[in-house]
Amino acid sequence: MQIPDPVLVSAIVRRAVSECIANFQTPSSLSTSREAEELFHSPAAHALKEEIILTGKKLWDRQYVDGNGGNMSVRFAEEYVICTPTLCSKRDMRVEDLSLVDLENQKICGGSRPTSEILLHLEIYKAVPAAKAVVHCHPPYATAYAIAGIVPPGNLIPEQEVFVGPVALAPYETPGTMAFAKTVLPFVQDHNTILLANHGIVCWGDTITHAEWYVEVVDTYCKTLMIARQLGSPIHEIPADKIADLLAIKKKLGLPDPRLAAGETVKSNSTRPVAAQGVQTEQLVAALTSQVMLFLENKG
Repeated sequence: MQIPDPVLVSAIVRRAVSECIANFQTPSSLSTSREAEELFHSPAAHALKEEIILTGKKLWDRQYVDGNGGNMSVRFAEEYVICTPTLCSKRDMRVEDLSLVDLENQKICGGSRPTSEILLHLEIYKAVPAAKAVVHCHPPYATAYAIAGIVPPGNLIPEQEVFVGPVALAPYETPGTMAFAKTVLPFVQDHNTILLANHGIVCWGDTITHAEWYVEVVDTYCKTLMIARQLGSPIHEIPADKIADLLAIKKKLGLPDPRLAAGETVKSNSTRPVAAQGVQTEQLVAALTSQVMLFLENKG
């Protein structure tokens, strides 16, 4: 039997512990920046950093970013965020380049200077407690719609309806400014994917991997729609009663959608913290990971 990567095992254990915490207590804040820095260097944080690095490579491989474009972040504990650096290709990013900031954009620790567009991420985290990770990038087909100022029509492909749903279009503002960050606030409660006029898109999710999935879904959707329109035949929507079936699936997944009744949007995914809430919890994760690895080695 092949022994799994300890980073993967740690991530699985962390998520299990986090779900237990979510079911029995309200996550608490880290009391000091020193405590936050200790947690930033924990095995659980390392697993999240590795996931960010992998996501960056996926974005670059899919040509959703170029040069130093795009940025990502993961909410860590209640009031801290791990984010990508400014002026760095997502293909070349390293774990040591990532940094920790608080919700007021104060850098706590880490390597390079945080992304200049971190304000966008922080406004989303403040507005949507269920948002645990944010991806901003420039996928060409979705960005083409954003440049044209056109919201892609819906009710055409099941995956789009379930995982993304109706897409919003935020007005243009200068990137990196607070005015730019606030453009998404009217939309972010009901949409996990927002087109940014003349700029790109931003997606939030319960993990950085899921947020990146939404980027893939919406860009492929926009590309497919452009191709379908070139065929010259009418575009047929999914029947309304079948859309209701898809919305029922979406509700079970806990994904936001303005077509769902108020109070029924984000529930299931929002109960899962991205990171464990405190140093003692991380020590538990480390101890359990060691036990699991020992068990697997002996079984192998």
